[in-house]
Amino acid sequence: MEKQVIAPRKRKLIHELWLKFVGFVKVFMSNPRAVVGGAIMLFFIFMAVVLTKVLPFDSTPHPELRYLMPTWEHPLGCDAMGRDLFRKLIAGSKSILLISLFTAMLTVALGVTLGLISGLAGGVVDKVIMFIANLFLTVPSFPIMLALAQILTITNEFVFSIILSVWSWAGLARAIRAQIVSLKERDFITICKVMNLSKAHVLFQELLPNIASYIVVNFVLIMRNAITASVGIMILGVAAYDQTNWGVMLSIGQGAIINPKAVMVWLAPVIFITLYQAGAVLLSNGLDQVLNPRLRKL
Repeated sequence: MEKQVIAPRKRKLIHELWLKFVGFVKVFMSNPRAVVGGAIMLFFIFMAVVLTKVLPFDSTPHPELRYLMPTWEHPLGCDAMGRDLFRKLIAGSKSILLISLFTAMLTVALGVTLGLISGLAGGVVDKVIMFIANLFLTVPSFPIMLALAQILTITNEFVFSIILSVWSWAGLARAIRAQIVSLKERDFITICKVMNLSKAHVLFQELLPNIASYIVVNFVLIMRNAITASVGIMILGVAAYDQTNWGVMLSIGQGAIINPKAVMVWLAPVIFITLYQAGAVLLSNGLDQVLNPRLRKL
């Protein structure tokens, strides 16, 4: 009897989730910023997952192709050793995406968790967490990241992400805490308390859904900021050398900027870094409008 009752409930829940998903897709597709930003980010994911296998990078020098300008065979030209710049950028896309994704995941996990604890607990706990967050916000982040990069040996993308995220959570934690403190005073939370609903219900059914859009938007923006920071660290040569990393390519290109024949050596990574950041900004702005009903009406 219980199975017969549960089965219709599951079907109803699945149906409701499907309707919500379809509704989200419709609203998403009606927002030009979200569509363009999503298309750009999908392009980079496609590049990292598919093109790295379809168009592998050949590190063998080809002196006869040195500083070759763009052609059909080499869309972005070749570098100082005659290696294809487009394939070189493709080879570095996987590392770039993993660094940005891991950094966003770690930063959001830390910032949201501490923000929720601070906003819900209040009192001494709130003061301690906010004091630490303010301390982190007071000190410039990039010099600290450089110092951490020198102390810790960057062996993979995850270690790189830890260095980038350890000093990036404070702003998000403060914002989440402010939203939780504001939501706690709303009527629907007061009703939950009167009905003696569990804290888990209040947290997962009432509070988190109201800040979900803010978290998603910040997740995308943190991915964008992570690229900027990682490229800066690679340009300064603090991390381990990787010839396909976009920051390393940009650093090498800066050295060849005075050579007219080498214009694509520095311009190619600039184009890809700019395109990635533009896609992240457009997607975050679009998602903010899609997920926030108040902005959707504007």
